[in-house]
Amino acid sequence: MLRALPLLRPWRPLGARCTSGGTAGGHEIQVRALAGPDQGADLKEREQMSAAEVGVFSQRLRGLMNDIAAFPTPTIAAMDGFALGGGLELALACDLRVAASSAIMGLIETTRGLLPGAGGTQRLPRCLGVALAKELIFTGRRLSGVQAHALGLVNHTVDQNEEGDAAYHRALALAQEILPQAPIAVRLGKVAIDRGMEVDIASGMAIEGMCYAQNIPTQDRLEGMAAFREKRPPKFVGK
Repeated sequence: MLRALPLLRPWRPLGARCTSGGTAGGHEIQVRALAGPDQGADLKEREQMSAAEVGVFSQRLRGLMNDIAAFPTPTIAAMDGFALGGGLELALACDLRVAASSAIMGLIETTRGLLPGAGGTQRLPRCLGVALAKELIFTGRRLSGVQAHALGLVNHTVDQNEEGDAAYHRALALAQEILPQAPIAVRLGKVAIDRGMEVDIASGMAIEGMCYAQNIPTQDRLEGMAAFREKRPPKFVGK
């Protein structure tokens, strides 16, 4: 199973387990779990589509992945089972990735007469570098969670538990580290990184400067400095 965890504002310490049972507008919701199909797209269903329908399907899927990547707050993908094809493309659209050691992932489309069509050819080389991404896509190779961690494809790998949700719980622990931080600063940090990676370093520095300037007037910045001076934990409010 692959889950994507978007961190929603306002951020507060997590409870024991947060799921997709609430709405994005609910102030008590910090993390939602989006459960997706283990194997990615349903090839049996796609086989019945016309060429035009396949094109529309792929375009919509790319749009979905772009929406996930553009989500304003951090997202974490937790891979506890299979994340093949579109499943891995969903994980690549997230900011951070956690996998069980026994998880299996890969962009296997070339083994089915296809190529990645939901961002895989663009996001995998940005994650691992061009040469390694080409090797993995050309071969359709499957990786274990341990192998993916060694390559830098996932941030953390954990031994699977009896319930089969070890990566999910590790992702929640990672979310707990992020949630207490200043929401605006984290959001602007994400913007600076994402946009800066698409341009030369001089332009990226300018983007960082613009994001930094937006954070200067925030109440949270003043609270952070006051908390440091008073030697107490800061109380960020997202303003």
